[in-house]
Amino acid sequence: MNRMPFPAELTDAQRQAVDRITAGPRGGISGPFVPLLRSPELMTRLQLVGETIRFGGVLDEDLVEVVVLTVARHWDQPYEWAFHHPIALAKGVPPEDVEAIARRERPSGDRIAALWDLIDELQRTKEVADPTYMTAVSFFGEEGVVAAVATAGYYTTLAMVMNTARTPPPEGGAALQ
Repeated sequence: MNRMPFPAELTDAQRQAVDRITAGPRGGISGPFVPLLRSPELMTRLQLVGETIRFGGVLDEDLVEVVVLTVARHWDQPYEWAFHHPIALAKGVPPEDVEAIARRERPSGDRIAALWDLIDELQRTKEVADPTYMTAVSFFGEEGVVAAVATAGYYTTLAMVMNTARTPPPEGGAALQ
């Protein structure tokens, strides 16, 4: 059961936060931003980080989606998975790599596998071994590695919020098994 649905009545601060997010590239409010409305200033600041990651960051769009799906799988987060699954496919992530991530398995493509290795290892072990780090740097540079880790951190925050709020997945989205 959804613990934090959209509020029946918005405070002035919540209304301003909704207006700000809907005026940006997202165009609406859903998913993690509904429970985050309980803290409108935090929601505003977090969504700006996400806006930078998704709509102006240094990682290629397909790589952002690989990170998102890897985090969603790690946290068993159904909204994040269902929302980003079709985006990942539309951005060019091969279906077999999406399905590998769903099974908690390493994707096959070199570039995608290097990114998955980085994020998966960090999530599982709380650190990154030198070979994994060096491979990631060889593909993405230091800036790309920092962007990938920050992307994972941002989506981890959203996953934790939605898991706490029990945010339901969007209707018709790909189910996370």
